[in-house]
Amino acid sequence: MTSSADEQDTPHEAELISGAEAVPAVKTAAPPVSPLKILPGMRRTVWAWAVGTFFGAGLLKPGPGTYGSICAVMLWFVMARHVPFHLVKWITLAMAAGATAIGIPAATRVAKESGRKDPQIVVIDEVAGQWLALTLCLPSMPFAILGLVCFRFFDILKPPPIRRLERLPAGTGIVVDDLGAGVYALIAQAVLQQLVLVFQLIHSGAKLPH
Repeated sequence: MTSSADEQDTPHEAELISGAEAVPAVKTAAPPVSPLKILPGMRRTVWAWAVGTFFGAGLLKPGPGTYGSICAVMLWFVMARHVPFHLVKWITLAMAAGATAIGIPAATRVAKESGRKDPQIVVIDEVAGQWLALTLCLPSMPFAILGLVCFRFFDILKPPPIRRLERLPAGTGIVVDDLGAGVYALIAQAVLQQLVLVFQLIHSGAKLPH
């Protein structure tokens, strides 16, 4: 027959048991969802993802839209410094039109394949809108930066009717709303640029033409 002393756990054994019971279960974190996840049964359309992300600019974090605009400004500035001045605005308009024409179908495909209405990685819309905003910009980096700031301001603020443009279907809504911000930025940049030029002219002591 087992004695009562044998039936009771020793203090050391009780401590081990209570310690084992006190250890909380280890929770494993769920793997992060990739922003480039493709819907089941879908295949990535390479040209659309390359164009939509503007060759990887849309993959940069944080604020991929800002990176897309910065890349657009840099490319525009290189172009503006190497072509005749009287052609700059026409080439800029052609660049904006080209980005829009190829950007809408590209954005449509990326949105469909990623299962997202307006994927953040798609920045070809910012590129098209940014180039439109630079149409009347002088080939000067300070004025180009002014155009960048104006575009990002209106793209984030989204004054009327930009919100309505977002409701257009698929890639059209993704791209056209940024063109709306580009129009606002184009006007603001042109006005501010002219004010700066007038101020510089007055400050230099030159007489304004009558």
